[in-house]
Amino acid sequence: MKNRARRQIVATVAAAALTLSIAACSTGNGADPSPTGQKTVANAEASAGESTHNDSDTTFAQMMIVHHDGAIEMAQLAAGKAATPEVQDLGERIAAAQGPEIELMAGWLESWGEEPVADGMDGMDGMDHGGMDMEGMNHEDVMSELSSLSGTEFDTRFLELMIDHHRGAIEMAETEQADGDNPDALELAQKIVDDQTAEISTMETLLAQL
Repeated sequence: MKNRARRQIVATVAAAALTLSIAACSTGNGADPSPTGQKTVANAEASAGESTHNDSDTTFAQMMIVHHDGAIEMAQLAAGKAATPEVQDLGERIAAAQGPEIELMAGWLESWGEEPVADGMDGMDGMDHGGMDMEGMNHEDVMSELSSLSGTEFDTRFLELMIDHHRGAIEMAETEQADGDNPDALELAQKIVDDQTAEISTMETLLAQL
């Protein structure tokens, strides 16, 4: 009986020692050799790479937000005031397209730790950088002129000014394509070039019909 009891004690102690040894190996030096741990590190590195940006990306997002904001104000005026259904529809489509792009760029700036709008860029008034002006007029002057017009005269002037406004956006987007670094910002810049080039063609056709 004594030998049997002694063997049971020895077996119990050995089992406990084996358990402690396995636990120590799994937590030793804080290392995680599992595939899951490796994937976590890889995902973190990938996320860091996706958030890479430079000053050109920041400037592009900040300025394009302001530029889009001005386009939306003009487009909403056209949607409610234009004499022809085609110009009204164009105004609605421009406002609907550029609103989500503003939200997208604002999200980038927040994730990058950048200001949503750079100093001195809290509005369109008096701005002449990167195609912000339209035919030498700032946004306030443009809105004042458009508000004073009606009928086909309004439609004609809206199309002329929005064409110039779109050309400014394309210029800004092409600068981003040349100097930017963030893949998402570069992708949006190409989309702006494509979309607004197509809209310029549409507006030129509408002008010819008025």
